[in-house]
Formats: sequence, C-alpha cells, structure tokens
Amino acid sequence: MRDLLQEAYTSMRHNRRRTALTMLGMAWGIATVVMLLAYGNGFGQACAAIFANFGTKLVIVVPGKTSMQAGGQKAGIPIRFTQEDVEMLTTNLPQISHITPSVDKQANVQYDTRTFTWTVTGNDPVVFDVRSLKLDQGRFYNMSDQVQRGRVAVIGSEAKEKLFSGRNALGERIRLDGLSFEVIGVLSAKMQEGNDDINRVVYIPFTSMADLKDTRYLDTIWFNYQTPEYETLEQAVRTILSGPHKFNQSDHQAVRVFNLMMQVHQFEIITLGLKVLMGFIGTLTLGIGGVGLMNIMLVSVTQRTREIGVQKALGAQRRYILTQFLAEALTITFMGGVLGVILAYAVALSVGRLTLYSAFAKNGEAG
Repeated sequence: MRDLLQEAYTSMRHNRRRTALTMLGMAWGIATVVMLLAYGNGFGQACAAIFANFGTKLVIVVPGKTSMQAGGQKAGIPIRFTQEDVEMLTTNLPQISHITPSVDKQANVQYDTRTFTWTVTGNDPVVFDVRSLKLDQGRFYNMSDQVQRGRVAVIGSEAKEKLFSGRNALGERIRLDGLSFEVIGVLSAKMQEGNDDINRVVYIPFTSMADLKDTRYLDTIWFNYQTPEYETLEQAVRTILSGPHKFNQSDHQAVRVFNLMMQVHQFEIITLGLKVLMGFIGTLTLGIGGVGLMNIMLVSVTQRTREIGVQKALGAQRRYILTQFLAEALTITFMGGVLGVILAYAVALSVGRLTLYSAFAKNGEAG
C-alpha cells in the first residue's frame, strides 16, 4: 500500500497541472453539493423561526361576509363576532389553551412632541401566551388591570425606540388618541416580515379599549391549542359559529380561519422539495466532476502505455497495475473532497455573518 501511494504521489507530481485541475473539479462539485444542501436547510430553519416567532399552534378567526344562502338569508351578509362567540368556542372546543377577543384601531400615539399613527390592540391578558410575546422590560397587564379598566399599555420594541430614543419608557405616560396611558412594559423585538408593524403595536387591556373604540363587535378571535389534530380545528370552528350566525358550514368566506400549523406543514413540504432539488443539482455537478476525473485518468492510462508495458514485462500483475491507477484516482478524489468541504464551510460561514437574512425577514428575533 505504501508503494502504491508513493507511485501515485510521484505520478501526480509529474502531472501537476492535470492533477490540480482534476482536483479543483472534484472540490467544486463537492462544495456545490454541501452549499446547496446547507442553503436548503437554512431556508427551512428560517421558515421555522418565523413561525415559531408567532407560535405554531395558533389560530386566528376573522369574520367576513357570507357567499352562500343559508338559514333563509341571502349571500353577502356580514358576520360580526361578539364576546358570546368567544364563550361559545371556549365551551365547545376543550382543546383550546388560551383564547382572547381582539379589537384593533389605528390611533395617534403621542409622547412629548412625537406623534405616530400605530396599531393599538385591545386583548385579554392571555394574549401574552396566545401570541408568544416576550418582555424586554417591565410587565404585561394582568386581570387586575383588565377588571379595573386600567389605563396601562405595553409597547413594542420599535415603538419604544421611536418614542423615547433609547430612554427608559417604564412609568412614562403616552397619549392614545388624546387619552393618557402609563407604559408598564416593553416587548422584545420579534421577527418582522416586510412592512409589518408588529414591533410598533401598542397592547392595552380589552376593557380599556372601550375608551378608544366600540368593543361590542370584535375584529378577530385568537386562540392557541394543545391537540395534535390541527386538521379538524378549522371545520370545528365554522361548525360551532355557523349556528348562531346562520351561515353555511362550508362557506369559507363567512368565517376565515387561519391555522398557523397548516401553513407550517405546507412550508415543510416546500422545504423538503427544495432540499431534494438542491441535492439533485449538486449531485449533477458532482457527477460532472466525476466524469472529468474519469476522462483525465483515461488520458493518463493512454499516455503511460509504455510504462505499463515495461511493468508487465518485469512481471507486474494486471491487478497491481489497476490498483496503482485506482490509488491515484482515489487520492485525487480524497484531496478534492477535503478541499471542497473546507471551501463550502468557509463560504457558508461568510454568508452566515452577512445581513442577507434581513432581506427575507427584518428585525431578527432578539437573543
């Protein structure tokens, strides 16, 4: 074996340019496979991080308009949610962990001389768990604040920066459409997509929202759940709400149900397909490098016909000569493979340190 490796090394030294080009082709093929698979895996992790940012077992129920006739009513009737719908879902869906009504308003948020128009949302205190919120400073409002209709607010990280410019916000009072609210908490930054204002949202107790807007009719209902049978939740919600609102259970326009777990499942399928595609492309590239190696070794055999003849004349067996060329090919492949892995690691490490991800999702999750 030592003699074979020595002969392979000697042959590679005598043909440095050919060896270098062949090794580079193998290195590029292997680096391509590794980088493409790493890209596919990174895309999957990015999608998972975005969904985990909101809580995967999350359902948002949004009222719409009927598109079918039902219960003696014509199509086009608007559906309006009330607190009774929240109670009905709570009673009939035991798999619900937390549920909250939600009423939103675009309000003028003012501190000192700074004024912005942001989303103010009124929810029950359990919205902290439902929406997987995290605190950076202070506390979230509780049931005591809810019962007392406390004028307290929890603001997003970006709202804090724009209003207070890095100063401490806790205990300060902001004005929401002219009404004074005390800032009791600041949320940690959440992953933001596009122009979404998730880090500028102001959260206040649902009961306090009545001072800014009529809360008789709800904008949305949010809840999270524990059951693994997420596929049946959408239809269960429509079935429960179809009775009091008199719409067809199969009318998806009357009540829109957004189940984040369904979207996670769809993205998992897309990610798997992307990984397979990337692996296939990388394998083709590696195959091209392998064909190049095969051609180079064929040329090597042709050029060394006289040497092979001398070896056979001196009594060398055919198996020994074949093993000699295989050792040379394996040495080139091994060295090219090591070089390819190092190249792929260096590129992946460099790309990972860039801010390219911000083009996909802004304001990465803090911590």
